[in-house]
Amino acid sequence: MQKGRGEKTSQVTGVFSRMRALCFALFASMPALAEDTPVFRDLFNGKDLSGWVDVNTSKDTWTVKDGLLVCSGLPIGVIRSERQYENFILHIEWRHMKPGGNSGVFLWSDATPAPGKNLPKGLEVQMLELQWPVLNPTKDGQPNHPGYVSGELFGANGLEIVPENPRGRRSMSFEFRCKGVGEWNTYDVVAVDGVVKLSINGKFVNGVSQSTVRKGYLCLESEGSEVHFRNIRLLELPPGRVTPEQTAPVLK
Repeated sequence: MQKGRGEKTSQVTGVFSRMRALCFALFASMPALAEDTPVFRDLFNGKDLSGWVDVNTSKDTWTVKDGLLVCSGLPIGVIRSERQYENFILHIEWRHMKPGGNSGVFLWSDATPAPGKNLPKGLEVQMLELQWPVLNPTKDGQPNHPGYVSGELFGANGLEIVPENPRGRRSMSFEFRCKGVGEWNTYDVVAVDGVVKLSINGKFVNGVSQSTVRKGYLCLESEGSEVHFRNIRLLELPPGRVTPEQTAPVLK
């Protein structure tokens, strides 16, 4: 009996050995990921402002604290990415620290502010705290349009788009999903060949198309109150049909 058990154990061990060898052979035969395979890369390292250029704010406007990119909100202006991007998926998380806070991320942006403006030409993905319409009423004292909040998309300072859910020349979300002061929001932005789709906290709810600029810088906006950013990541996609006329000027 003891000999039979030993033989059976030996047979089972041999089967597992052959299966393991087969698995190793299969994995070894799989092609390795190419160097140009798209992967998400951090645009903010949680330590400093490497990869970002101050355009027209100050050294005190943008700081890093506890792994977060903290914007004081003053003066009004932007920081931008060191390089331009064309087609990409952007993941960014943000929260306002005061009611009515105002900020945003610019896509396909110029490297400098528009003439006479604090902000550049670009496609803005709006980041407004939910109390903004109440704290910024219309001339007759009524709350402003609720479409301003929850990821409105629009062309700023000369960039033109076709809105998916029009509010004038802007596109407002089909569903309002942003969270209020002190709570983290997640934007996932897909930008390809002049088309932008925006997911807010796990659902796509807004979009635009036919952007007149389709390659440029990314900018983060300082506009009046404290806002925090984290987990800023970008997956760069293959280039498309952009023309020189659809490319923001390169700042050397």
